[in-house]
Amino acid sequence: YGARASVAVGVLTTLLVVIIGTLIGSLAGYIGGFLDSVLSRITDIFFAIPLVLAAIVVMQMFKEQRTIVTVVLVLGIFGWTSIARITRGAVMSVKNDEYVTAAKALGASKSRILLQHILPNAAAPIIVYATVALGTFIVAEATLSFLGIGLPPTIVSWGGDISNAQASLRTQPMVLFYPAMALALTVLSFIMMGDVVRDALDPKSRKR
Repeated sequence: YGARASVAVGVLTTLLVVIIGTLIGSLAGYIGGFLDSVLSRITDIFFAIPLVLAAIVVMQMFKEQRTIVTVVLVLGIFGWTSIARITRGAVMSVKNDEYVTAAKALGASKSRILLQHILPNAAAPIIVYATVALGTFIVAEATLSFLGIGLPPTIVSWGGDISNAQASLRTQPMVLFYPAMALALTVLSFIMMGDVVRDALDPKSRKR
């Protein structure tokens, strides 16, 4: 039961930050110039704001409306910066390759070049980071629920279970152990999956 809410928040938040970060990073890396400067400064501003601290402050505004969607939106608004930076760097590294030059020579539009040629070849580091970030967002949700400002008590989550277990920690320590173990194993699994995905998408790392 705890996995349904916690993993749902992690997956949905990861999808949201990938969409936002990929959009901003690809536009900044491909178009460059003034737009790159503006988007990079906006990214730096959001990057300077701690994710959990910002989520704690904003979630205080939704005391009566705390749902999975609310937590996903709050974490997504402040968690897209790393994806944007990675996407920008990946796009800049491939936008001058020969197949991009060939597509320009054939008269392809900028949007078609970006969507069909550049992003597919720059997707590997984005996918790897998204896999690892999924575990980070699960921990962020658990932290908010543990503090009582994440998901409401009516929704079972690992953070809420860990918080409730404090009352019976001395007499029933296993009540704390099970949700904590589930949370730790899930996050570890996603981190290890990120390593596997990185090895699969980067043959050089397999050789090393």
